[in-house]
Amino acid sequence: MKTFKVTVDGQPYTVQVEEIAKELKQNSFGAADKPSERAAATSSGQLPLQKNIPAANLPSQTPAPSIEGSFDVKAPMPGLIIEVKVTEGDTVKDGAVLLILEAMKMENELTSPRAGTVTQVLAKKGDTVNSGDPLIILS
Repeated sequence: MKTFKVTVDGQPYTVQVEEIAKELKQNSFGAADKPSERAAATSSGQLPLQKNIPAANLPSQTPAPSIEGSFDVKAPMPGLIIEVKVTEGDTVKDGAVLLILEAMKMENELTSPRAGTVTQVLAKKGDTVNSGDPLIILS
């Protein structure tokens, strides 16, 4: 048992804490890193502690292109495809209008972020799309 003195809202308290076996792997907060210990802590009324995960260890937010050397043009917001202005095999310039997406009662022209050739058209007129859905693949 370890004894600590703590002050909460100006009131001093003496707290005794039981030490858990030292051979347990501990996370950065000192909590046991075994699921059984986390479950026991939760059932005893204590909240389980979470590990801090460095941002470098998180999955990348930028997905890899779907085809080698290609670029996906994705829906910037949910909406309805009103018109597709290109077909597979078309050569487009940087800034060319690829399709028109209606979102929030506004028509939005989605343009090519670079010059290239349309490899695939994944959306057609009348399709409802979500934010981040791939619409056209350029190479």
